[in-house]
Amino acid sequence: MAPRTALFALFGVILVAMLAVTVTASLQQPLWDWGGLTSGPDRWWTYATLADAYFGFLTFYAWVFYKEPGAAARGGWFAAIMLLGNIAMAVYVLLQLARLPKGAPLSQLLLRRSDA
Repeated sequence: MAPRTALFALFGVILVAMLAVTVTASLQQPLWDWGGLTSGPDRWWTYATLADAYFGFLTFYAWVFYKEPGAAARGGWFAAIMLLGNIAMAVYVLLQLARLPKGAPLSQLLLRRSDA
């Protein structure tokens, strides 16, 4: 599958899934009735929040997948991001920043080394 097609598919699925989970949660419980930490668990908005977080992790991972050339690195970072979330994401960005040559434009941070 071409990268552009894969990205369209990924983000199309994310959009549809997030719309579905948000509409479902809204129909079950209005957002303004959410009790947060002051009352029992509000499962519908918990589902919506978890879906939002993990789709955010997948969005970040799409960039990692582009940046990393090897299957082992891609797999390792996927596992780390899905298990540790923003902790792994922060580590990845810090490593990328540390590898960026002094004085290099930040645009190089976003690109593969061979594309820079």
